[in-house]
Amino acid sequence: MFNKILIANRGEIAVRIIRACRDLGITSVAVYSDADRGAPHVRHADEAYRIGPPSAQESYLCSDRLIEVATRVDADAVHPGYGFLSENADFAEACAAAGLVFIGPSPAAMRIMGNKTTSRAAVAAMDVPLVPGMLENILDEDHCRHWADRIGYPLMLKAAAGGGGKGMRKVENPEELLLAFRAAKSEAGKSFSDDAVYMERFVESPRHIEIQVLGDHHGNLIHLGERECSIQRRHQKVVEEAPSPFVDDKLRQAMGAAAIKAARAVNYNSAGTVEFIVSGNSSEFFFLEMNTRLQVEHPVTEWVTGLDLCQEMIRIAAGEPISVHQDDIRISGHAIECRICAEDPANNFFPAPGVLNRVQMPAGPGIRVDSGIDQGYRVPVEYDPLLAKLIVFGRTRSEALARCQRALHETVISGIATTLPFHKQLLQHPEFIRGEFDTGFLNNRFEFKPPADAVQLERLAVLAAVLHAHRQPVNDDPILLGNTRRPSPWRLAGQLQAVTHR
Repeated sequence: MFNKILIANRGEIAVRIIRACRDLGITSVAVYSDADRGAPHVRHADEAYRIGPPSAQESYLCSDRLIEVATRVDADAVHPGYGFLSENADFAEACAAAGLVFIGPSPAAMRIMGNKTTSRAAVAAMDVPLVPGMLENILDEDHCRHWADRIGYPLMLKAAAGGGGKGMRKVENPEELLLAFRAAKSEAGKSFSDDAVYMERFVESPRHIEIQVLGDHHGNLIHLGERECSIQRRHQKVVEEAPSPFVDDKLRQAMGAAAIKAARAVNYNSAGTVEFIVSGNSSEFFFLEMNTRLQVEHPVTEWVTGLDLCQEMIRIAAGEPISVHQDDIRISGHAIECRICAEDPANNFFPAPGVLNRVQMPAGPGIRVDSGIDQGYRVPVEYDPLLAKLIVFGRTRSEALARCQRALHETVISGIATTLPFHKQLLQHPEFIRGEFDTGFLNNRFEFKPPADAVQLERLAVLAAVLHAHRQPVNDDPILLGNTRRPSPWRLAGQLQAVTHR
């Protein structure tokens, strides 16, 4: 087992890994930019070191600086968390060259699964179901037309090197094709420094279901059931749950077996997630991609399986076998995760950085909070807006929903706008409660309405500002309004007086 691990990340995931290290008796080393000097992950770690200015390019994405710190403090390994360098094969190789263990899969697995077309080709060889489409990149506009005619409409254009909705376009008819192709290539090039694009059939009423897998260096591979990730905004997950209210035992077994095949295609040896699109009309499922890292939503799987995925990753990287076998896995109860972000849902989810005046997190049975914030923390503008993850557990989905609603109402984060009001409304929506949703639910069937109390508070704040500006210390002190002298209508104690002319 390792003696010391450097955590090449920040925020709530850094805190989560620090806790796993402490449970295992491993010294944790945090890194921070100038923007994160006072952040909770810096205080939680056993050691912490500055790595640069606020810009991620000069700090958390600066692999040379991270490796220099790790070697200087005699760390044995580096845990990348998620985001930043977590799926960067070059970083993993640089760690190995410096004598550090990268806590994640092999660079070869990351490279294959990090590209949509190479990953599709790899899993196709293992007979994993694929959305009908290309196993190569589009060469030019003639090639684009050829494949569009072959696949049929509607279809999806996708960036081969990326995700998160960037470089992605839905095409309804031939007239839209070339314009969408050019736009997808341009966006892919800007986002991923790789403008390669491919196309596949558009799946109607899709649900986004993913399977958690674990592999080790001894040839063992298991899956831990599914997570429901269909509640998305702009192709970004917002709420996740395990198990899915849509998936039955037969579909779960089939998807689990397919996920193992996909992981086996690259000799996977860490925690990873195989993502599928499932047709809401036919329950057909198709490989979407594999994320070669720990997922943001991993806690819901931890709740329903009783496994600590962070610890499993560390043990596997240290050469130990997976601590359980496939037959040991039992899915028990139901878990839901809400991503609480520094975004304003009343303003098209615009980022809302600033200082947190008050932070109060929920507690009680079945409640877990993975957080990277505390009171007085300044939310930086430079990074992802995720503040905390509220994860709840219940014996049934109904109990989990009730606890989640209760926990959301107990949560207080003031000083900036957050997505808390959005989550409160979502969890009360009848279709969400019934589990009747797909990836288009938020765009097509859910409308966020700013709560009446928030509107009223805004009006009161404006009124209070006006009163403060015009308040006078003595009731009969005159104030000049234009050319008319009037007594002030306000007392110091705040009593309203009639305004009369002299």
